[in-house]
Amino acid sequence: MITDPDHERGDSLAVWLLAVGQTLTYAALYYSFAALLPDLEVATGWSKAQLAAGPTLAFLITAALTPFTGRLVDRGWGGEMLVGMPVLGAFALVGLGFVGSVPGWLILWAIIGVAQSGALYETCFAFLTRRLGTGARAAITRVTLVAGFAGTLAFPMGYQLGAAFGGQGALVAFGGLLLLGAVPANAVGVVRLRRLQAAGTMRPPPEPGALVSALRNPAFWGISAIFGLTYLSHSVLLTYALTVFADRGAGEAMAVLAAACIGPAQVAGRVVLLLNEKRVSTQIATIWSLGSIVAAAALLWVAGLAPMLIFGFALLQGAGIGLSSILRPVLLAELLGRRGFGAISGAAAVAPILGTAAGPVFGAMLLGYGTAAVYAVCLAMAVAALVIGVGLLRR
Repeated sequence: MITDPDHERGDSLAVWLLAVGQTLTYAALYYSFAALLPDLEVATGWSKAQLAAGPTLAFLITAALTPFTGRLVDRGWGGEMLVGMPVLGAFALVGLGFVGSVPGWLILWAIIGVAQSGALYETCFAFLTRRLGTGARAAITRVTLVAGFAGTLAFPMGYQLGAAFGGQGALVAFGGLLLLGAVPANAVGVVRLRRLQAAGTMRPPPEPGALVSALRNPAFWGISAIFGLTYLSHSVLLTYALTVFADRGAGEAMAVLAAACIGPAQVAGRVVLLLNEKRVSTQIATIWSLGSIVAAAALLWVAGLAPMLIFGFALLQGAGIGLSSILRPVLLAELLGRRGFGAISGAAAVAPILGTAAGPVFGAMLLGYGTAAVYAVCLAMAVAALVIGVGLLRR
């Protein structure tokens, strides 16, 4: 790992470029489905469960491959994945715009799952951690500050594109956004960061035993459980945000606006952490993050009494999940060390990715029992994550 102070400060422009790349990648691969779900139902005539099976399959494949792509980051291939995987994802999104059968829909989402395994936060953060050492926390915070606007971009964009071109046509546009925006930004950012290394530096050698050691540490499993529950709850609520907001009495425009507020709330939570970085420990920030998600779930449940409360939910949920995306890699580095970080981070990502994968189908199942089941189960998962977090940090 690079230890020179100049290297650890990193290339500011490179980090901001990766931040732009992550923003566009998340908007296209992660948020586009939720933003376009009503339009996709109209365009295809398929049920919510059939449509949701696509992103669920994608995230299952992502979960299976992320430990492997984490090892590739440890071997020095993080930059190549940050450039190449979004290209793969872009072509799959374009394909979704023309597919006419459920099997074809699933095949293309499986390809997106492969792309996600090397294009999202896990690869980006592991790449930054190995390149910048202790300077990675500041770089990761900068990336998440910008990428927090991915939902803010995706929901209004999906609303407009869906109205103009239909759900499938809008997916083609999201593919173009990924190919023409994220790929060039990532490519330039990766090249600039790699220039920080001395000429002739070889790819880092494998670090055998680091992952096995981490798997024996209870902290690894505690972190996995916390973020697995958190991201399952978040995935359910995000995928069906427009549905549950309508159930709470919000009109279409209000629901779209509230969903778009989740992104800025993520940024706001991260800014607060950044401004208080020296005064707030990682442990306290983690409790704040988990507590905010609990409060959000409770507020959503009572929003039926006053639909405007969905904006309170959006702010609390966004702030909590926004902090968690920073805190997970930081907790891993602080509690388990940076040796073999790519492999460890990839393994720890399996639980939250599986949670994200299960969210659309799990949410559809809960909706079959009524929206009250969604509110109750998501609140219970948030409370469980908070309890586990308190227990882990007390140890």
